Amino acid sequence: MPRKRKATLRAQWLGKLLKELRQENEMTLKEVGEHIRRDFSTLSRIEAGIQPIPQSELVALMDLYGLEGQHQRDALLQLGAEQTKTGWWDKYARESTDWFIDYVWLESRARSIHAFDSIALNGLLQTPEYAEALIRAVNPTGSATRIERGVELRMTRQGILEGDDSTELHIVMDEAVLRRSVGDRSVMRAQLRHLMERAEEPNITVRVIPLAHGILASLNGGFRLIRMDDPFPVIGYLECPAGGLYLESAEAEQLEARYDRLRAASLPPHESADLVASIERELR
Repeated sequence: MPRKRKATLRAQWLGKLLKELRQENEMTLKEVGEHIRRDFSTLSRIEAGIQPIPQSELVALMDLYGLEGQHQRDALLQLGAEQTKTGWWDKYARESTDWFIDYVWLESRARSIHAFDSIALNGLLQTPEYAEALIRAVNPTGSATRIERGVELRMTRQGILEGDDSTELHIVMDEAVLRRSVGDRSVMRAQLRHLMERAEEPNITVRVIPLAHGILASLNGGFRLIRMDDPFPVIGYLECPAGGLYLESAEAEQLEARYDRLRAASLPPHESADLVASIERELR
């Protein structure tokens, strides 16, 4: 039996934006329901992201709320079209958790990603061999098919860094990430060489915090700051044993401030590249 999916992040965001527009117009669910001929309980489910809203009703609500900016209208319409749409990432839903599939969708919409990594190299910069060794270490009882699909998903995600409309990726990492063995020496050497090559691309920046710096400004691990086109806010993302957490507003601002402190502690890109190269030479 197919696994029942929870409300997607994209449906939840659309519902949240519609709720904010309704509240800005000081309208009740009952008043809005009368306008589009829906009962208030249905509208409540739409605002909660539990029930999708047809595009025609979405347009009616935007008109009712006086949303005139074409850019914002287009963004909401696109989000409405994606709330139940199957993307390339959904074919990996059986092997992945719901929250991570939502993250892959979010990542695919990013204009820029600022990341701090303290344990393993960022998935967007991993080689297939490094990714496989890492996935095997995290899931030692995983089947060969599951591991293969995990590597395939990770490699496919890297497509956002390619092309004329590529996503900007700014990485700050602890030097320990470069020195922690994942796979054998040949896997690590190839990974470090790959990292140096990718860091030369115009949309990718890599900075390393040397071990000599001492204690870091993020003791509880890595995180991401994801920026998308308006009207969406900056989203902070981090993982914990319970799954993925998405932070907005003041909480995201706190992560931004933490990222700035970590970036200030890092070496500039050219010195970071020299450090990566020196570690690669040690593995020869």
